Amino acid sequence: MMTTAQAQNPDSSIRRILIIKLRHHGDMLLTTPVVNTLKARYPDAEIDMLIYQETRDMLAANPSIHHLHCIDRTWKKLGVWSHMAHEIRLMKQVMSRHYDLTLNLSDQWRSAIATRLTGASVRLGFDFPKRQGAFWRFCHTQLVSTKNHHALHTVEQNLSLLAPLQLPLIRPEATMSYAQEDGEKVQHLLQQNQVSGRYIVVQPTSRWFFKCWSEEKMAAMLTQLHAEGYPLIVTSGPDKHELAMVDRILKLCPQINLISLAGKLTLPQLAALIDGAALFIGVDSVPMHMAAALKTPLVALFGPSKLVFWRPWEATGEVIWAGDFGPLPDPDNIDTNTSERYLDAIPVDVVTDAARRLLA
Repeated sequence: MMTTAQAQNPDSSIRRILIIKLRHHGDMLLTTPVVNTLKARYPDAEIDMLIYQETRDMLAANPSIHHLHCIDRTWKKLGVWSHMAHEIRLMKQVMSRHYDLTLNLSDQWRSAIATRLTGASVRLGFDFPKRQGAFWRFCHTQLVSTKNHHALHTVEQNLSLLAPLQLPLIRPEATMSYAQEDGEKVQHLLQQNQVSGRYIVVQPTSRWFFKCWSEEKMAAMLTQLHAEGYPLIVTSGPDKHELAMVDRILKLCPQINLISLAGKLTLPQLAALIDGAALFIGVDSVPMHMAAALKTPLVALFGPSKLVFWRPWEATGEVIWAGDFGPLPDPDNIDTNTSERYLDAIPVDVVTDAARRLLA
């Protein structure tokens, strides 16, 4: 365990740090305050992360991250022995880095084992209620309580793991980075579509459709906003269901000129697009968190996820919660395959009025 004396001084012996987070894209973005805090405290240290391969784009351009170790979840399709070979090779790479400090932000056994294998003298993890066994304790040198997590945003939960380090300064800002070529690609697309000056990005889709507004309400909002004179750019992920949803929205408002970049952008390119926007309008999804991190003014349509945990962090703009307009189910009891559109309780005019306030 790190002593108080060690924690109160920037320790030159902290040369390499590993952060482990095995979750989804949005979760990766919300770990960046931890990265920023550690980089501010240990500016000469190399900070690596162990993540899933599919989330790599969220962190690949972050200047504070030295290296990304990636677990490819498609390895399991290669058969048991090939899968094991890939896992062992990756763990050897992790062990070869000889980390001085390891932070396990995840609750999986895989993350605990990886934490132990780093051999770091300080290995911090959370004291999850479901992980009370001796092996979880064995993998970490110190466990941090989660008793108040129910009242904390995900960013605050992540930052709470730093408590044993007794850092004098916490850097709670989230960071979404993209490469220069991503920005250049977006500028080229904007020029192709004759977009100059201020524009609005609208992301109507999520990987989970119960987080979405209906196509009819989204189309009505777009029609109303068209009168403001800003180019409207509609985006989505490449999933066929999301693309079909965007297509239905476009067909519902044929009288206005919409630019669709749905499915055409990588996440870093989408970040560059949002970064240059006058306004972002979207549902509870990764792009919403990106807009918040980029400080692009936003209107976020939210529900029925846990607002305390997942609201856009330190956002500039307005969060419109469906729970203010009608009852919402317990987030823990939602059937993620439901066809219910819980956001439909939100009136179109409420969203349009919020957008106009932010554009004024």
